[in-house]
Amino acid sequence: MKPLDGIRVVDLSRILAGPYCSMILADLGAEVVKVEELSRGDEARHVGPFVNGVSAYFMSLNRGKKSITLNLKDPRGRAVLIELAKRSDILLENFRPGTMQQLGLAYDTLRQINPRLIYASLSGFGQTGPYASRRAFDIVVQGMGGIMSITGEPGGPPVRVGAAIGDMGAGLFTAIGILAALQARERTGKGQQVDVGMLDCQVALLEYAVIRYTTTGEVPGALGTRHPWITPFEAFEAKDGPIVIGVGTKHWTRFCDSVGLPGLAENPRFETNALRTEHYKELRPILAEVIKTKRVEEWIGEMEEIGIPCGPINTVDRVVADPQVQAREMIAEVEHAGVGKVKMAACPVKLSETPSGIQGPAPTLGQHTEEILTSLLGHSKEEVARLRKAGVV
Repeated sequence: MKPLDGIRVVDLSRILAGPYCSMILADLGAEVVKVEELSRGDEARHVGPFVNGVSAYFMSLNRGKKSITLNLKDPRGRAVLIELAKRSDILLENFRPGTMQQLGLAYDTLRQINPRLIYASLSGFGQTGPYASRRAFDIVVQGMGGIMSITGEPGGPPVRVGAAIGDMGAGLFTAIGILAALQARERTGKGQQVDVGMLDCQVALLEYAVIRYTTTGEVPGALGTRHPWITPFEAFEAKDGPIVIGVGTKHWTRFCDSVGLPGLAENPRFETNALRTEHYKELRPILAEVIKTKRVEEWIGEMEEIGIPCGPINTVDRVVADPQVQAREMIAEVEHAGVGKVKMAACPVKLSETPSGIQGPAPTLGQHTEEILTSLLGHSKEEVARLRKAGVV
């Protein structure tokens, strides 16, 4: 048993944010029926790298789902979708606001057909507000949401976060909203609409940058790997590579003794965390010079002994091979038809009684169309053939 066994999701989303959300639900056991365009399918199918002509990008975001192709511009295609929504718990879409209304598939319409339906709408800016109709990609909301302004080196240009945090943050918040709505439905018996905007999620992920500004008037800027209020708390260059060290406010004296600078802790310029942050430009070179004298693993051993968090800055190949990552089974191997075994990041949610897990590979385009139409919706094979011939499925 998985936690979402018995829950069905009709997933109209494409590219990254929506599919990332439905992938989480699939890993937790939901049956995800991915609705795709007839000819091209999800745009993500056309993004590289490719393995034997199959998009690795698509494979990593759509594992464990079923694919049905539907022409939603045809009323017969929309009728099929309505039948799917009637038999499902969740509908997920990430079109621009107004698109589903134009198709006659808005929340107000579908809730009349299925009052228990949870209708999740994930868009760039949400369903309301002056930007609601705008298009957005990850990089757009990273820029507009402020996170690029606090990423990078001081005085340097704005830097996009290396992972698509605009998309994935929105996908995570949408999954949380869906799970909350499922729990509410247990009490009320009614579904509801979940409205998530990518820009909203970026604001929520600014950590405490917003309250720093609203309480101090200071506009946060890029600090490299530094923490704005805790010092030292950043990356240093060790003898054989970079290392990150986070010295908590109560660990300063212990840290100085360990690195061979016992007098530094009593220096009046560095006695408190506030003073260390104020005099950062004086302190940093002193520490940098010391950290360069030993290898990363030596420093990790010493810091572990005195209870100070630290670690290497791993490249992705080292992450994949890391013994802790391996022990936590965070790299899963999935068999794809025509591709073979592919390794990808696994689900990080570990549940003791109802474990999560990858349910299977990403589907080929329309792989489950006939199965869904016949087994779930009760169409005959002759009806399916007629719909195919008419360009509906």
